[in-house]
Amino acid sequence: MERFAALVDSLVYTRSRNAKLALIATYLREMPDPDRGWALAALTDGIDFPAVKASTIRNLLTERVDPVLYTLSRDYVGDTAETASLLWPEPLAPVALPPTVAEAVAELRAMTRATAARELAGLLDRLDANGRYALLKLATGAMRIGISARLAKVAFAQAFGVSIDDVEEYWHGQASPYLPLFAWAAEGAPPPRTDQLPLFRPFMLAHPLDETVVDMAEYVAEWKWDGIRVQLVHVAGETRVFSRSGDDISGTFPEIAAALPIDAVLDGELLVRGAHQGGEAGGAASFNALQQRLGRKAVSKKMLAEYPAFVRLYDILIDEGEDVRSWAWEQRRAKLEAFVPRLDPARFDLSQVVVAESLVDLAAIRERARDDAIEGVMLKRRDSPYVAGRRTGLWYKWKRDPLLIDCVLMYAQRGSGKRSSFYSDFTFGCWDGDPDAGAELLPVGKAYFGFTDEELKWLDHYVRQHTVNRFGPVRETDRSLVFEVAFDSIHASKRHKSGVAMRFPRISRIRRDKPAHEADRLDTLKALIAD
Repeated sequence: MERFAALVDSLVYTRSRNAKLALIATYLREMPDPDRGWALAALTDGIDFPAVKASTIRNLLTERVDPVLYTLSRDYVGDTAETASLLWPEPLAPVALPPTVAEAVAELRAMTRATAARELAGLLDRLDANGRYALLKLATGAMRIGISARLAKVAFAQAFGVSIDDVEEYWHGQASPYLPLFAWAAEGAPPPRTDQLPLFRPFMLAHPLDETVVDMAEYVAEWKWDGIRVQLVHVAGETRVFSRSGDDISGTFPEIAAALPIDAVLDGELLVRGAHQGGEAGGAASFNALQQRLGRKAVSKKMLAEYPAFVRLYDILIDEGEDVRSWAWEQRRAKLEAFVPRLDPARFDLSQVVVAESLVDLAAIRERARDDAIEGVMLKRRDSPYVAGRRTGLWYKWKRDPLLIDCVLMYAQRGSGKRSSFYSDFTFGCWDGDPDAGAELLPVGKAYFGFTDEELKWLDHYVRQHTVNRFGPVRETDRSLVFEVAFDSIHASKRHKSGVAMRFPRISRIRRDKPAHEADRLDTLKALIAD
């Protein structure tokens, strides 16, 4: 555990990506099984201990230190694990040696809600401040130390000199602590079998188009649909629906899982049908309609009927055991076009190609498309294979220009992590009528990015100087600062007092020059909802 704690501590204070890769790779090479596997699981969010919650740690601390001291410290530090590791009192009597990572994992897995507080306290007593911090991060599954799952996998590949594509391919069939994966990469054992399991394959991703100029003779355009990217896998009689992050969401969309009876791996966009919030009858509804289905563990018959899901297919990776990822896009597209008629048309259709002779033509088509279910367009090189991750020059995404509206700052809250001492989460509103006639300001969205570090410092100072009320961690400000807010789309919402919900709002500009009474009205925002 001490070596894992040292790794976590070093990663927290290391900014360089290459340096982080080297630190993780060295740890994986030098540590034995299963410690290194459990450490890798912690870094990639591949481990969960249901009995240990943030409230468990909070209750432990308030029993051992002054509750006011803990509250003030947590508010300032912004991280429960860091606060607890520093405030935890040293044991009065000698305790056992620090546990290994494997021992800590075994104890954490054996805990129940009834025993977690006592047993977690015993582990904390055996560690120093760095060890306590690492243990609590491990226990709560909230590492947040600047390490993505992808970076940890790259470090694994570098540690043992294997291909990152192979690591991604074999990864999802393994459970922590990944002993077969280490045996393959570190000891030369045969790679784990993946062909007879319904496993997730890494998605091919796109770079933003930005200033890139492409020759439309070499690329094909498709709509970028505003749903959630999914992968459907059917093998050996089992079907799984995976999200972009590789999470199994088959239970949330059982009608989709039941609709693929053919051995295949398909890539597409999950949407819902119907004329919801501007969606054409029988076509794709807005993301707001899809959101009614997301995250539900149980789906009622009413929900299935009101928001029927379907998948608009983009690509085919495997067709009845034949892996076609190395084929050119044009070849895979032809195979997909022949494959789709074999599927239930109520659950699957094909994402259509957008015909454009030049980028100028495509730009005009892209801007005219204000359908709620369209985010923009995709550009795919006709000869591109299907490869994991982002590869320069192969796929590009070109989102529509955002919608803009002027809103008034209403509330602010501190962020977390590096922003824990700054007010960085902002709620803003529009006028429900004429402000000069006493109209109310109603919240329409919340954003926490879009500004520079210097602007963040200015905003934090502004909030502190213009606070008129406090509600726990939230400060209410006077109605004087205007934000230009960018967002992708707007939808009617019964859950919000304003009656609207923004999609991906962010701060575009701070309008210090604009009086608050000149900010936009709610009717202006509602007028942007597609009919």
